[in-house]
Amino acid sequence: MTSNLSSPLGSNLLLRTDSYKASHWLQYPPGTQTVFSYVESRGGAFRHAVFFGLQAWLREYLSTPITRDDVDEATAIFGLHGEPFNREGWLRLVERHGGRLPLRIRAVPEGSVVPMHNVLATVENTDPDCFWLTSYVETELLRAIWYPTTVATISAAAKAILLRYLEANSDDPEGQIGFKLHDFGARGVSSNESAALGGLAHLVNFQGTDTVMALVAGRRWYGCEMAGFSIPAAEHSTITGWGRDHEADAYRNMVAQFGRPGAVFAVVSDSYDIFNACDRLWGGELKEAVERSGATLVVRPDSGDPAETVLKVAHILAARFGTTTNRKGYRVLKTVRIIQGDGIDLRSLRTVLANLHHHGFAAENVAFGMGGGLLQQCNRDTMQWAMKCSAMQVDGAWRDVFKQPVGDASKASKKGRLTLAGGAADGWRTVRIDGPGGMPADDALETVFEDGELRRMQGFDDVRARAAAGVARLADALPL
Repeated sequence: MTSNLSSPLGSNLLLRTDSYKASHWLQYPPGTQTVFSYVESRGGAFRHAVFFGLQAWLREYLSTPITRDDVDEATAIFGLHGEPFNREGWLRLVERHGGRLPLRIRAVPEGSVVPMHNVLATVENTDPDCFWLTSYVETELLRAIWYPTTVATISAAAKAILLRYLEANSDDPEGQIGFKLHDFGARGVSSNESAALGGLAHLVNFQGTDTVMALVAGRRWYGCEMAGFSIPAAEHSTITGWGRDHEADAYRNMVAQFGRPGAVFAVVSDSYDIFNACDRLWGGELKEAVERSGATLVVRPDSGDPAETVLKVAHILAARFGTTTNRKGYRVLKTVRIIQGDGIDLRSLRTVLANLHHHGFAAENVAFGMGGGLLQQCNRDTMQWAMKCSAMQVDGAWRDVFKQPVGDASKASKKGRLTLAGGAADGWRTVRIDGPGGMPADDALETVFEDGELRRMQGFDDVRARAAAGVARLADALPL
């Protein structure tokens, strides 16, 4: 038998796992009835996680019932692959549950900003005959959480830095922040799905994107009609195609095409000499046309040291177009702005902002673009993600399950049936629900999936609002 090539790649949940999972049903203690596992970030590059993306996986993948054809395909593949496959167990699941997975998944509301080392989600089987199912879905459940949550956390860290500087030197931080970091990452990710998930994770914190698949994802998985926005912008080919001797004509065409009162458009201006372009072309030959258009021109440097280049461009544009002084005493460019999209990560972002701040320029003069650094330069170890079994029910009795490696204390896992309690205002804490106190009154986890059905749907606006409150608290604690 061969795989069904007419079905989408990855449509069979039984094959979206690691090979060794197929043999685990034979390895549990006799009498095992329930396997309880949790997901956490064990540390890494950040102190907090912005939880996001689980609903996308639940809607796209986990809500589709398993079929006998899926079982047949998996039987054939694992048989040839050399792994023992639990065909009878999966067929029993199809017959007894109509192919719907007898699992209960609980999770903190998406957009929550939770300190590291806390339980963010739990999963357990609801049918004792399917005790092996909890661990079987680990591969893609963990992936469904770690990638979008890591991207959302990177994006949130950038937002906290930007907010800190906007609050220090700009008049309208809340009005400015939404478009201060633009997603340029669609071409730099490994797949279309990564663009959708990672791009939408960024939009939890911002509203600027050029990753169109993120907009589709917002509509499909979170009921958001339009999650992000963009503006007309030049690329190098649309400028260099005019020839070096006609660089000014290329820029003039941009003004003619997009320069309308109230409009915003961006022009990459480093094809030859960014400083000459700002000084003699934008600030000289084309200055009157730009001002007369009533639009805001966004000049994009795309090479050189970000901090040095942005500051020098700001000084040139200030000299040519003039500035105003805002209520906090910082200079704001007239008519023009800057977007730096090359070489931006969290460190260079902070350096650019600090450089402008200490030279008297408001953060509202500049926006940033991130590509691979936002959507692709992360992995599961960035935040040390793990899903671990912490409790089993065997012959009716619950037992703690944990590991405690002598060679690496950071990999010690938690014990017991767990939940997350508290909240942002009074502090989060991971607690046992099988202790004397039972389920805490301030339990923060919600059942989002049970027995094949979504139990809780979250809109994107709610996710954004929850994340914004948490990130604002992080920004307050940052130094300039």
